[in-house]
Amino acid sequence: MDRQELAAFLRSRRERISAADVGLPAGRRRRTPGLRREEVAQLAYISTEYYTRLEQARAPRPSREVLAGLARALRLSEAERGHLHHLAGAPPGPPPGPRREVHRDILDLLDRLPQAAVMVLSATYEVIAWNDLAAALMGDFSALSPRERNLIRYAFLNGSRPPVLAEADRAAFANEAARRLRAAAARYPGAREVQELVSELLDGSAEFARLWASHDVSPGPSLRKTLHHPLVGPITLNCHVLDISDRDQQVVIYTADPGSPAEEALRLISVIGTQRMNVPG
Repeated sequence: MDRQELAAFLRSRRERISAADVGLPAGRRRRTPGLRREEVAQLAYISTEYYTRLEQARAPRPSREVLAGLARALRLSEAERGHLHHLAGAPPGPPPGPRREVHRDILDLLDRLPQAAVMVLSATYEVIAWNDLAAALMGDFSALSPRERNLIRYAFLNGSRPPVLAEADRAAFANEAARRLRAAAARYPGAREVQELVSELLDGSAEFARLWASHDVSPGPSLRKTLHHPLVGPITLNCHVLDISDRDQQVVIYTADPGSPAEEALRLISVIGTQRMNVPG
């Protein structure tokens, strides 16, 4: 445990976060930038005395539970979480589960691409953020529970609901999603939500069980997909996937070639919006 470096690192991370960033009132005038020590302690569920001793390089080695609380309170990135653990002499173990918090820069990106349908997926294919055009194209995700927003569950267990993707593209997506989910299950061995999702898919889909039994973990690229809109009909779009490695998330971007019928269809879908849409889960 490097007490001096740990203390300096905690101070530097604390000073970069404002009270508003974590939903706390600004209160009286602050003499120093960032959160107060007692606020970090409150957010991390530890005593103010112990946190103060950490910043003064006088505390004993923090437990993994304390480190997890500090990482959460200080909004550390994955790289910063690992650094925190190494400074404390406790290399990080497996992450507790897939992250759902989307970085503010990614949320800003969604708003800056109004002519593209953009959504963010968690490691288990839950749609955790989207822009207006994505909702108009695929359905109003805000009307669904997190469970219903899971695309891999919809791909294999959609029952009688109409498909969003053309059949060939649905099969390709299912193959890709099963491979990514197997890799995610290895990264989050203790995450109940991942275990329950895999069990549900194995019980409910022979197709998923067959893909799961292959033990493949390397998905191939999928550059174009045809989606079915209930009012406009089929529309073939370019599909680009950006990996956000520090949060184990994907940004999926659907775009149309300039001047193409698909571009006109996207414009029409943008005008239609989410009215009278039956949203797939």
